[in-house]
Amino acid sequence: MMAMYSTLITPTELRGLMDQGAPLKVFDCSFDLMQPAAGAVQFLERHIPGASHMDLEHDLSAAPGAQRASGGRHPLPTREDFAARLATRGVSGDTQVVVYDRQGVNYAGRLWWMLKWCGHEAVAVLDGGLQAWEAEGGALAQGVDGTTSPPGLFRLGTPLARMVDTASLARDLGTPGLTVLDARGTPRFLGETEPLDPVAGHIPGALNRPFGQNIGPDGCFKPAEQLRTEFLALLGHRPPDQVVHHCGSGVSAVPNVLAMEVAGLGRAALYAGSWSEWCNTPGLPVARG
Repeated sequence: MMAMYSTLITPTELRGLMDQGAPLKVFDCSFDLMQPAAGAVQFLERHIPGASHMDLEHDLSAAPGAQRASGGRHPLPTREDFAARLATRGVSGDTQVVVYDRQGVNYAGRLWWMLKWCGHEAVAVLDGGLQAWEAEGGALAQGVDGTTSPPGLFRLGTPLARMVDTASLARDLGTPGLTVLDARGTPRFLGETEPLDPVAGHIPGALNRPFGQNIGPDGCFKPAEQLRTEFLALLGHRPPDQVVHHCGSGVSAVPNVLAMEVAGLGRAALYAGSWSEWCNTPGLPVARG
C-alpha cells in the first residue's frame, strides 16, 4: 500500500513516488511579493520535471470581482471555485499532491493549506524546497509544463483545516485560551515599519513568531522536537489547540501552522484575512510596540 504524505516529504520520498508511478501531482508555487511576475519566470528557468506552476495571485487567490471566502490582500476563493480549479489541474481524490517553492515555504504552504481546507489530506510540502531537490541531484526541467493531465475528479470534502474570519476573531479577542500568533517579521509586528498595508502594528495580545524561525540552516524544517520546544516556550500556559495563526495576508502564516503540526501540536486555525483585512476594518483595535 502506497504511503500517504500529509505534512512534509523529502526529495528521496518524492523520487520514490515518481518511480512507483503513483497518482501524483507536483506544483511549484514560487512567487515574489515585490515582483509578482517573478515566480512564473523562475518556474520557466527550472523546475521539477512534470511540475506545474500555481501562482499566488492568479491561482491561489480570488480573482477581482469573484466571490471570495476571506478578505485581505490575497483573498481566498470560495471552496467551490477552488475545487473546480483543482480538477482542471488534474487533481483527483486519490492524488498525492506535493507542493514546493524556492522561498522557504512562504508560498507553497498556501496550497498545502487550501487543499486541506477543501478536504484533501494527501498533500505534503517538499522539505527544503527546490534547493533540497537540486542538492540531492534531482533532475530539472525548463520551459512550460510539458505534461498534459486529463481533468481530475476532485470533489469537495469536509474541511480539514479551520479558517477564522474577522468578525469571530474580533468577538473572541481577549477571551481565555485564545492565542493569536503573528508570523510577520518583528519590525512589522512592532509597528516600526509597514511596507505593504496602510496601518502599522499588530492585533492586541498577539504573540510574534516570524515564519522563517521554523527553518534550520540547511533550509529544511527544524526537527519536530526542536519545533515543539520552541512553540511550547512561546505559548507558555496557552493551549496549542486554541491558537489562531495570521500574517499580512494569510500566506506566510501557514509555515507556522505546518510547523506546529510537524511538532505534534495539532492543526491550528488560520485567520486568512490576516493583518491586511484587520487593519482595513473600521473600529478594530491596533497595538504597537
